[in-house]
Amino acid sequence: MSDPTSRIPEFYKHSVPERLKLLRERSLLGAEDYRTLLAGRQVLPVDGADRTVENVIGVFSLPLGVGLNFRINDRPYVVPLVVEEPSIIAALSSAAKLLSSAGGIATESAEPMIIGQIQLVGVDNSAKAQTTVLQHKDEIVNLANTLHPKMVARGGGARDVEVVIHPGTHHGDMVVVHLLVDSRDAMGANLVNSMCEGVAPLIEKLTGGKVFLRILSNLTDRAMVRARVAIPAKLLDGKGYRGEEVRDGIILADEFARVDPYRAATHNKGIMNGIAAVALATGNDWRAIEAAAHAWAGRGPSYTALTRWSMNEAGDLVGELTLPLKVGIVGGPLQSNPAVGINLRLLAVKTARELAEVMAAAGLAQNFAALKALVTDGIQSGHMTLHARTVALAAGATPEIFESVVERLIDSGEVKVWKAEEIVASLRSQIEQPRPAPDEAARLGCGFGKVILLGEHAVVYGSHAIAAPVPLAIQAKVEDAAEGVHMLIPAWGVEKKLTRGRAADFVEESLSMMLERLGLAGRPMRIDVFPRIPRAMGMGASAAVAVAVIRALDKHFALKLTDEAVNSLAYVSETLAHGSASGIDNTMATYGRFILFRRGEPPFQRELSVPKPIPIVLGISGVESLTAKMVARVRRAWQRNEALYTRIFREIDALTLQAVQAIEAYDLPQLGELMNINQGLLNALQVSSPEIEELVQIARDAGALGAKITGGGGGGSIVALAPENGPAVAAAIERAGYQAIVTQIGCWGESRGFTPRERGGPGPLPFE
Repeated sequence: MSDPTSRIPEFYKHSVPERLKLLRERSLLGAEDYRTLLAGRQVLPVDGADRTVENVIGVFSLPLGVGLNFRINDRPYVVPLVVEEPSIIAALSSAAKLLSSAGGIATESAEPMIIGQIQLVGVDNSAKAQTTVLQHKDEIVNLANTLHPKMVARGGGARDVEVVIHPGTHHGDMVVVHLLVDSRDAMGANLVNSMCEGVAPLIEKLTGGKVFLRILSNLTDRAMVRARVAIPAKLLDGKGYRGEEVRDGIILADEFARVDPYRAATHNKGIMNGIAAVALATGNDWRAIEAAAHAWAGRGPSYTALTRWSMNEAGDLVGELTLPLKVGIVGGPLQSNPAVGINLRLLAVKTARELAEVMAAAGLAQNFAALKALVTDGIQSGHMTLHARTVALAAGATPEIFESVVERLIDSGEVKVWKAEEIVASLRSQIEQPRPAPDEAARLGCGFGKVILLGEHAVVYGSHAIAAPVPLAIQAKVEDAAEGVHMLIPAWGVEKKLTRGRAADFVEESLSMMLERLGLAGRPMRIDVFPRIPRAMGMGASAAVAVAVIRALDKHFALKLTDEAVNSLAYVSETLAHGSASGIDNTMATYGRFILFRRGEPPFQRELSVPKPIPIVLGISGVESLTAKMVARVRRAWQRNEALYTRIFREIDALTLQAVQAIEAYDLPQLGELMNINQGLLNALQVSSPEIEELVQIARDAGALGAKITGGGGGGSIVALAPENGPAVAAAIERAGYQAIVTQIGCWGESRGFTPRERGGPGPLPFE
C-alpha cells in the first residue's frame, strides 16, 4: 500500500462513491476494482450462483464495509468486512484506532496444517494397528503426495501421520489415523479429503481393519494463531471514567466469561463478529472457522472464553486471543465471486497465514470494543445509533435528510419505523419549495439546460448537432443594493463581489462584460442565481446561468432586450468560459427548443417536429467536466492530424442528419443505434472517461436503446434513450452510486414548469 496509514478521517460521513474515491486516491483500490465497485458489478451474478449451489432462485446480498485504523505487526491495514449487524464495523474501526495508538496489535502463527481423519473399525488389536501405521507412515505420506504432485511442487502436501485410539466404543476400540497436510495458501478441504480417500486402501491392508469415514477435521488446532495487545491505562481515560477503572472492568468482565459458559458463548460470539466478517469478505468458510473456534473453547472441562485480559507490571491492560484459524487466499471462491478478489487485493495480504493473523487481530479488536462498551456506557447505546440508521433507511429517508431523521429518532426514544416515517414526512414538508408567487416569478430570469443527442465537439468544426432543452432550468433575480455588485449561487457555493478593472475568473469576467455592454457598469446590485442543473455535468449550466442573469437584468432594469440580443450576449459569455464556443449551448439556453444546429454567421437552426415526447434518462457521473479543457484537447489533436479528425467530424455529421429523420419519424430503435455509434466516435476523439463508460454500459445493460456522452465529456453526464424502462435504467445507475434523472424531450411545455412568459418570453425561433 502506498498510503502510510490506514486512517481516513471522517470516512463514514462521505457517500459511497466518495468513499470509493478516497480508497482509490490512496491506491488501496486499483482502477479496475474501483470501477467495478462503483458500478456494483462485484455482486455474484445469478448464473454464477447457479453454478455454485443447487436450486438457485436468486442472490442474497450483505453489506460490504471496511474496518479502518488497523496496525498489525507495524503495518497498516484497511480490512474488508461483510456483515449485516449494525455497530460492528464502527466499533472495530474505533477500537483499532485506540489500539494503534498503543502500538498496534502483534500477531504470530504456526505453520498451518489440516488434519484428515481416516476411521478404522473392526481392528482386532488396536495397539498393533497403531504401531504398524506409524512404522509405515513414510509410505502413507508418499502415497498421499503422489495424488497431488502440483501441491507438492508448491511446497505443500502431506507431512505426517498420527494415530489416535478411542477405547471401549460400542464397536470395540476405534482407531483413527490422522493425515497432517500442508495446503499452503488454499483452504484445502478437497485436497485433504481426496488424500484420505487415496490412502484408505493402504491403511486397510496394513491394519486388517475396515476404513469407514475418510474426511477432514474442522478442528484446525495445527493452525494456531495468537494476537496480543498492551494498552497503557491512560489511553482508556474518557467519558467520565479513569483508565484504571476501565482496565479493571475489562479484566473482570473477561474473568466472568472464562468461568461461566453462558457468558462465554456471548463473549466468543463477539470475537467471531470480527473474524467471520473478514472470512466472508475473503471467501473463506466461516462455518468451519466458527466450528474450530468453539471446539477449541470447549476443549477443557467447560466451554470458556477464547481471550485472556490481564494487567502487566507497568499497569497496562494486556489482551491475548488464541484460536485455531485455517484459511485460504486461493481456490474456487476467489474465481467464482468477483468481490472476493477485490477484497483480497484491498487487504493486500500475501499469504494465508497473514490473512489468519489479520482475522485474529480483528477478533481481538472486536472483543476489546465490546468489553469497553459494556464496562462504560453499556453496549446498547452504540447499537441504538446504528439501529436508528437502519430504521431511517427503511422509512425512506433520502440523503439530504437522513442524518436529521436519525438524530430526531434517537432523541424521541421511539426507534420504530412508524416514528421515522412521521419524521421523514415532517422534514420533507419543511424543505419543499413552493412555486414562486406570480409577482416573484415575473422578476425571475430563466435559462434552459440542454441535452445534446448527437454532434457535440464536431459542431465546433462546422458539423450539425441535435440539442433539446431539459425540464431543468436556472433562474436568476436582480435586486438593488447599497454598493458594489454581488453575485451569489448558494447551491454551488459561489459568492462573487465584482471589482472594477479586475476579474478573478471567467465568472467575474463574464459578468463584467454583460454589465459593460448593457450600460449597467457601476450600478450597485445583488444577483441571486438558483440552479436546478448540476454544474460542469454537460447540461449547459454556464450558458443557462448567463441567459438567466441577462434576462433578470433585462427585467429589473426594463432594458427590453430581444431574444437575439440575449443570445448574442450569452454567446460572448460562452466564449469567455470555454475559449471556443459552438453557439449551441447559449442558443438552447435562450430559446428552449428542440433543434438541429450548425455553427455559422448567422448559425443555422431548424426546430424539429416530434410526434410525441421522447423518454430519456440523464446519468450524472459526479465528475466535473470542464468543456474548455475538452474542447482544447480535441483542437490540439485536430491540429496534429487534421485529415483524420476531419473525417471523424464528417462521420458524426452524417450520423446527426440520419438522426433527424429517425426523430421526426419517431424511429427510436434507429435513434438509439445512431447514438451508440456516435459514442464510439466520441471515444475516438478521446473525450470519454472511465465513469462515463461505466454509465453508458450500465444504461445499455439495463435496456436503454442507446446511451452516450452529452456535452463536453471527460466526466459530466450521459443521455440514455429509454422509451419503455426509464425507471429501471435510472435505478441501475443509482445502484452503481451515480445520480439519475428520468425525463423527456421533444414537446414544448412538457413538465417544464414554465410557460413561455415565465421563462422570459422569447419569441419565435429564428430560422435560416
